[in-house]
Amino acid sequence: MSTLVITDPARLPILFQDALNAGDVDAVLALFAPDAGMRTVTGETVTGAEALRAEIGGTVAARGRLTNVQRHTLVGADTALLVTDWTMEIDGPAGARVAPTGTTANIARRSTDGGWRFTLLNPLGLA
Repeated sequence: MSTLVITDPARLPILFQDALNAGDVDAVLALFAPDAGMRTVTGETVTGAEALRAEIGGTVAARGRLTNVQRHTLVGADTALLVTDWTMEIDGPAGARVAPTGTTANIARRSTDGGWRFTLLNPLGLA
């Protein structure tokens, strides 16, 4: 099985969007470094593969539909800051479809194979 090597960190938000919208939890998780973490939209911090799988799986189960618009990609050495505007259409707790929006500040790192992976996702941006 081959692993996709992402040579441009600016592609990560769109690859994340496409994999999530396809309901492919494994493809989303393949975009993360092994030791990655994220801050959820509720403000909780999760780290590690199983916690990320549960978080992404919950979004897929709620029929999440993500739209990402890349604002900035800043690269220094083997680290990138990705600032992205997002809208997430999702089934709310009462079953109604809701569409929260925000700006995320994510960090990616270049690995030894030259590919980029998310190390930290913060969909709440500066909030």
